[in-house]
Amino acid sequence: MNSWQSLQKNQFMGNLPLRAIFEDTLTIFWGEWLDLRARMAQIASTGLISPLIYVLAFGLGLGNTIDRVSTPAVGDSYLEFILPGMVALSSMTISFGGTTFSICGDRLFSKTFDELLLLPVHPLALHLGKVLAGIVRGLMTAFSVIVVAILFTGKVFSFINPLFILVLILNCAVFAGIGVIIGLRVKSLESVGLYNNFLIVPMSFLGGTFFSPESLPMALKVIVYLLPLTYTTTALRSAAYEPINLFPWYSIPILLIIAIALSFVGAYQFSHQQE
Repeated sequence: MNSWQSLQKNQFMGNLPLRAIFEDTLTIFWGEWLDLRARMAQIASTGLISPLIYVLAFGLGLGNTIDRVSTPAVGDSYLEFILPGMVALSSMTISFGGTTFSICGDRLFSKTFDELLLLPVHPLALHLGKVLAGIVRGLMTAFSVIVVAILFTGKVFSFINPLFILVLILNCAVFAGIGVIIGLRVKSLESVGLYNNFLIVPMSFLGGTFFSPESLPMALKVIVYLLPLTYTTTALRSAAYEPINLFPWYSIPILLIIAIALSFVGAYQFSHQQE
């Protein structure tokens, strides 16, 4: 471990220079943004395919059958019910995958990650800068899905309101934070595929995207509410269709606490990272 990494390790548990961390975070993010802005259309469309397939297969195909026999818990149709979940799903996938592959690319292929570790910035700023880039990635794709949702429903302000956007940003922060930690730990791209198969894919189907968690038996409900995506889907669904007094306000502090905890784990990982 070089002298600067040793200094970072010593500073990690000390007083956090908040202004310096803020400025360094923006510096790290700006470096990411220079790459992101050249690929905005690609990033926005990357996570759009799966939600569109789900909308066509489940929302329009299966949804027409479901609407004949039952009424969704929220929304006027099953298609409307799953659309907020599609927004959550797309933001999760791209925030996690884009962040993970960005770090892996620097570490395993371009071999430029050592230069990042040598920068005179706090480990927390390194993590937060990467997370901010992951949030932007997730929002790019999520807004593409939101446009699709508006086209299908005609409900503009259901999907574009402050509460909906706040929950969406927190969701991106959580999964970008997970992406940073995994990107720092994996030894190959095959390992990223394993995390995706055993973490992201199961959460896509079990995170309340296609069903209401309240309808589950208690044992399954406990498992489902251990997943952060569940809090996002239920909160987005409520923000889109229900009056504000029915909004699950507990979702916001839960997602925020998870994002903060991941930030300190990521900062610790950066302070001990060796390539």
